[in-house]
Amino acid sequence: MSAFSTAHAALTTLAAEGGEHHTDTHPSISPFMTGGAALVILFLLLWITTRFNRDR
Repeated sequence: MSAFSTAHAALTTLAAEGGEHHTDTHPSISPFMTGGAALVILFLLLWITTRFNRDR
């Protein structure tokens, strides 16, 4: 377990350097908006696929 604790200590030291903590939250990016847009795009692709896959 010594190698794991040494690696953990080294990674936390490297991550702490720089002084400021970066968070991945941005006020203009909403998870609901992103998920809703992805759902709409997937439904659009499904509709296009079914239009081209008709048996005539």
